[in-house]
Order: sequence, then structure tokens, then C-alpha cells
Amino acid sequence: MSYGQGGSQSQWDPWKPNSEQSSNSGGSGQTPDWAALAEASEQRNRRRRLLYLGGGVLATAGIGAAVTMAVMSASSDNDASDASSRLPGTAALPSESATSPSFAPTTAPPPLDPKDFISSAKKDTAPLSTDTLFPGTQLTMGETVYKKGPTDDSKSCATAAQGTLVKALTDNDCTRLLRVTYSQGGVAVTVGIAVFDTEAQALKAKSETDQKSIIKPLSGSGVKAFCNGAVCRSTTNSYGRYAYFTLTGFANGTNVTKDDTAAFRAGDDLAEFSFQQIRRRGETQASAAANQ
Repeated sequence: MSYGQGGSQSQWDPWKPNSEQSSNSGGSGQTPDWAALAEASEQRNRRRRLLYLGGGVLATAGIGAAVTMAVMSASSDNDASDASSRLPGTAALPSESATSPSFAPTTAPPPLDPKDFISSAKKDTAPLSTDTLFPGTQLTMGETVYKKGPTDDSKSCATAAQGTLVKALTDNDCTRLLRVTYSQGGVAVTVGIAVFDTEAQALKAKSETDQKSIIKPLSGSGVKAFCNGAVCRSTTNSYGRYAYFTLTGFANGTNVTKDDTAAFRAGDDLAEFSFQQIRRRGETQASAAANQ
């Protein structure tokens, strides 16, 4: 746009630096075209906003790409680091020729058999007496209490036996016969435990007995004589190198019949107690040997 007439005129752009408005020395001043200036300003602002938006998009894209590359780079580095830390070194990797270690099979030693210790005189070395076999002053079996009476320990087995038992004990080399009598409610029971060197001898002695093979009843110490001519009940058994016998009768001298349950129960109780005491000897010696 020109202002005035004649001569050369310089244009002034309000948005361009270093531009000057020249005036005609002879002309009068004119009012600027404000509408044109406003339109130019608006165009300038639009161009600036477009430049800002384009630059922002490019900058955002550049930052996003940089962040993505940084994250991918860090992730790759971490994955590689973690993977390398999880992998064993070359020296730690087993070779194809490596073999697994082998171990010789081991088994716990079998438990000691208590019966082995009471089956021969060589192993059965624990103290043996009427006190060890029949301890205390009374015996309780279930709900029944038996009072302990006289005891006897004889190395001549024949003197403590009668009937056909004498021959069975003698022929099989019985070395000792221990006796005790218990009483309860008018019933008396004599227990006899015969000792042999081996289990075979005890078994043979037992097999050679019959209904007339009985031990002598033992009285005294508050127990009246019994089974002297009266019918009594007897039992015979063996365990290990021991044979054990019972003789049950009434203190008043009457005969024992099959209906006398008290007499049968007393004889069975004392036979069971004898077995338990013999077995306990084996268990005690087996336990001591295992702990050595």
C-alpha cells in the first residue's frame, strides 16, 4: 500500500523489524488501514499456531521414540543381564559324559531277638534267682492278688520233682529247679522253673512228660501243706531253655475238679506269669546288647 503521491515511498510493515515509516515532507499524514493490519495480524497468528502445533507433534513424537528406544534398550539390557545371571557358567554345565554318583545300599541291622538270649546258657548270662524270677511279696494278675509264700532254689532237679518228671528232667540234664508258692482264697499254687543249657533240651524234657509228671508242692511261710494225696491240677510248658510247671490245690486238702474255676484260674495265672518273667529276661538282655 502506498501513502501519498509522487516520489518513492517505503512501506512499513508493523510485524517486520527494522522497517520504517517514511513520510512525505510535503504531504499531510494519513490514518493507517486498521482492518488490513488486523487481518495481517490474524494471518500471522495462524501461521505461528500451526508452527507451534507441528513442532509440538514432532517434539512429542521424538520424545516418544526416544523413551521407547530407551525402555527397549533398558529392557533388553536387563533381560540379557537376568538371562546371563540365570545361566550357569561353562564350568558349571554338566558334560554329557558326567555320571550320577552312586551309593552302596544300606540297611538297618535287624532288631535283636530276645528269645536268642534265653535259648542257650552262653547268651543267657543275666543274674538268675528266685528273687529275679519272682520279685516282691505279692503278685497281681488282673483283679486278683496272690500272696507270695516260700521259695526254693535247688541244683538237684530230681529232689524237687516227683512222678515221671524226675526222669524227664534228669535225662535232659536239668541244671537247676527254682520254686515258689502263691496263695489266694484257700487256693495254693506251686510254680517250678527248670533250667537247661539249651532250648532243645527243654523242649525234649517237655515232650517226655505226662499226667504223672509233677513238681513237689512247696509249703511253709503261712502256706499249709497241700496236694498230699489229694487230686491237684498240673500244667507243663517251655520257652527258650526253660521248662515251667504249676501244681494247684486246695489248702484244706480237698480234690480239685473240673468245675473249680478258681483253682484253674489260679494255675493259669501263675503259668502266664512264669512265661512273662522268662521272656522279660530275654528282652532285658537284648536291649542291653543293642545299646552297647
